[in-house]
Amino acid sequence: MISVVIVNFNRKELLCECLDSVKRQDVRDLEVIVIDNGSSDGSAELVAAYPEVRLIQNPENVLFCKAYNQGIDASRGDFILCLNNDVCLEKNYLSEALFAIGLDERIGMVSGKILRPDKKTIDSTGLFLGRNRKAVERGYNKKDRGQYDDPGYVFGVSGACVFFRRAFLADVKDQYGYFDERFGAYYEDLDICWRGQRQGWKAYYEPKAVACHTRAATAIGDKKGRRGPNIFYLSDGLRKRYVRNRYLCMKKNDSLQGILVNLPFVLFYEIQQWCYVFFVKYLCRGRLYACPKM
Repeated sequence: MISVVIVNFNRKELLCECLDSVKRQDVRDLEVIVIDNGSSDGSAELVAAYPEVRLIQNPENVLFCKAYNQGIDASRGDFILCLNNDVCLEKNYLSEALFAIGLDERIGMVSGKILRPDKKTIDSTGLFLGRNRKAVERGYNKKDRGQYDDPGYVFGVSGACVFFRRAFLADVKDQYGYFDERFGAYYEDLDICWRGQRQGWKAYYEPKAVACHTRAATAIGDKKGRRGPNIFYLSDGLRKRYVRNRYLCMKKNDSLQGILVNLPFVLFYEIQQWCYVFFVKYLCRGRLYACPKM
């Protein structure tokens, strides 16, 4: 059995598209679980229109990590797809991911080719660890010209759409859960992939498994015409998590040697990141649409 765990917070129109894409999958031994984080837009009532879907309702927004952990604990499948509500799957996504994960018993996670809704722009073709200790989505924002059409091993997978082997999740789980609940959101995918790599697991990229991702649709919302890094548009609380969680990820997983070897890249990113934070906090004063166009 494959279990699909979807985390949702409002944006019911995206959730409807996501559920429909799961319903069209060409695999039959499937269970679907929606974890709703206290939505106020009628998302829970929408799920009632899908009698085959199990709904778990949280009274408040507990963010991604805790919600994913709830869904994983409630699931029964040997394989688990953790899915954001702003992702839609092509009809063969699960069958291709299932084939890929079966190539090697040490493959614990699989990523497909994740595109933007225009189906021409790449969102992710695998997650990598940058020398600045930042998560790097391969192909991010590039036009899809077939340059990533070869399958193969990668460092990790984007948390928006990640296909897990249950044995992998059981092995990497620590006192903070499968996904570390201290992260809440941001860098939680790099953390779980890094833990897996340290414990001998592998990640695999299968381009025949295609999905579309409306990046940041839940965290940022439908802000038309936004320009510049998404950090400009996050709430203060999410922006703090974005900055803090990189440090937490490094503290958990990196070695002193790894930090020292990559120190120039780490320091350069620190300067860049804090310039962004200063610009948003002290120059824009929260009025993001009054900022100069980037």
